[in-house]
This record gives sequence, C-alpha cells and structure tokens, in this order.
Amino acid sequence: MWSFLNTIRCKEKQVPVRKQIIDTGMILFLGIVLGIFSKFLDTTASNDLPFMFEYLDVGNFLGRLAIWILLAVSISIYSSSSVRAAINVFLFFGGMCVSYHVYTVVFAGFNPRSYMMIWYGITILSPMLAFVCWYAKGKGNISFVFSAIILAVLFNLTFAYGWIYFDVRSILELITFICGVVVLKRNTLKESIIMLVSGIVIAFILRMIVPFIFVI
Repeated sequence: MWSFLNTIRCKEKQVPVRKQIIDTGMILFLGIVLGIFSKFLDTTASNDLPFMFEYLDVGNFLGRLAIWILLAVSISIYSSSSVRAAINVFLFFGGMCVSYHVYTVVFAGFNPRSYMMIWYGITILSPMLAFVCWYAKGKGNISFVFSAIILAVLFNLTFAYGWIYFDVRSILELITFICGVVVLKRNTLKESIIMLVSGIVIAFILRMIVPFIFVI
C-alpha cells in the first residue's frame, strides 16, 4: 500500500516540530470541546437553547456523521504529512469521544457503553482513513478518485433520495456538503465540477450497494 500511495503526487509540508505539537494540541482541544458541547446539547431541553440552535436542530446534527467526516477530512488534508494526518485525526476523535463519555457519566448520570463502543471503533479506524484522506489533495487520478469517494459519502449523508423523491436531510448537512466541495476543490473549476459529478455518480452506486445510511 505504501508504494501505491507513493505514486500519488502529494507534497509533504516542512513544518517545525514545535508548530506541529501546538497544532496537534489545538486539534485535541477542539475535539474535547466539541465532545462536551455535543453532549451538553443532548442533555439540554431544546426550548432552553437559543432559537437558532432549536430551529436548526444542532444537537441532532452533531449526533450524525456528516459534520464529523468533514472535520476529519479537513484536519487530514491540511496536516503537514500523511502520518501527521493520522495522529491529528486520532487525537481529535479520541478527545471528542472521551470528553463526551466522561460528561455523560459525570453530569448525565449514565454510561452509554454500547453507543460509545461505536464511536471508539470509529476512533480506532480513523488514523488509517486519515492517512489515506491526506492524499485526496494531491495531483493525479488516484487523488481525484479519493476526493470523489469522500464527496460521495457526504452526498449520501446529506440527501435522502429514491426513484421518485429527492430531499435534503437538513440545512446544516447541506452546508457541510458545500464545505466539503470547497475543501476538496481541484486546481481548476472544470476539474472541481468533474469531481463533484463523479462523486454524485459514485454516491448513487454506493446507495444501490448499501441501501441504508449509517448516521449513528
């Protein structure tokens, strides 16, 4: 696999070790804060939240996968190397899961073991996926395919569709998808449009193979 990925033209950035440590620390902190914030929204009555939080259903949005995939992909491709991407994303999910779990036990008074095992499983797999995702911003056909596959996953998490219907799951998921297109954009508008169309085609194929959406 290593020799395969080495064929992708994706240049590592030379970043001082001190800055790498600071960046990784900030990513870990972001994960911890988002884990606490997500659980806080879960345990707060919707009518006690600001109107926009209730209207946009932010709590349930954070309980679904789309936003976490976008954040993980963004952390991956903006990391200085594929190895740093794996470390950063692992610590992000680790911080998010542990803070969410601890907050639940301490402040909500229960231990959601089975639910957390799903997220801990995602955390364990995240370094490998982040390592591969880092190459999505490289040049060449393989990077293009990686980007299109990521968009396909986001597309299926954003839109509900079938033979006679097409709908957006929520405005926040739509914004997430648009952000994903921006983050993964190619060097030219033409390439970006082809990537988007390819991602939609792959999304339809994935929907036929896996006719359900895993939203946690």
